[in-house]
Amino acid sequence: MILAVDVGNTETLLGLYEDSEVRRSWRISTQRHPTGDEMALMLRGLLASELQQGEVIERAVIASVVPAIDRSWDEALAALGIPTRRIDASTPLPVTLDVDEPASVGADRIVNTLGTSCLYGRDTVVVDLGTATTFDCITAEGVFLGGVIAPGPRAGIDRLHEFTSKLPSVEIRVPRAVIGRRTETCLESGVFYSIVDGIDGLVRRILEEWGPEDPLVIATGGLAEVIAPHCRTVEMVDPYLTLHGLICADQYLEQEDTSP
Repeated sequence: MILAVDVGNTETLLGLYEDSEVRRSWRISTQRHPTGDEMALMLRGLLASELQQGEVIERAVIASVVPAIDRSWDEALAALGIPTRRIDASTPLPVTLDVDEPASVGADRIVNTLGTSCLYGRDTVVVDLGTATTFDCITAEGVFLGGVIAPGPRAGIDRLHEFTSKLPSVEIRVPRAVIGRRTETCLESGVFYSIVDGIDGLVRRILEEWGPEDPLVIATGGLAEVIAPHCRTVEMVDPYLTLHGLICADQYLEQEDTSP
């Protein structure tokens, strides 16, 4: 079994893979200053509930956009006896980063490019709803053309709550109506549909400028299943796209290591 780990700024998604299929997944908060021992304790508790007697994890494959805690992850996995493979811009993968500064492309966007190429093989816009909302333009051949980075779904809520004395913080959820009848429902509607319409507007602009013939638009990330069904431009939701990309990367690198 392989443990795929996508370390994001706000949340970390873990997936336990068996024969290229997700057997179990966990979404946890990304801690800013964890020790290796603390992370090892957390991982041991998660895995103990899932692993059967005699089952072992061959290795962990990691994509991280939080360098400050990479060492803690390495220490935690080493403590559990799990070898680690880290994916970043320097990893020799079958993708092309056709941008001005390839070394600056985040590991998550690289892995999304590979996962999209492996699974779908179409010109694709990946909308990743995380701390930031990223729009990745990926060709059928696995070329990352660049994209857009916009504020994430919670950015507007946090900003409003921080700088207004009477507006409360609200959850991101589907409102009952567009027109709210009290402060909270007005905020819920405004936040939700500004996210939805912002996604649709940017996707339309991207496709107009890029001009692919038969594009696919995929949403992923923690809030994708809540927001994407209300977006007219998004065709499907793949909550595990980044994890699938990590597994594709691991399989490719294993083949390269064993090839004569």
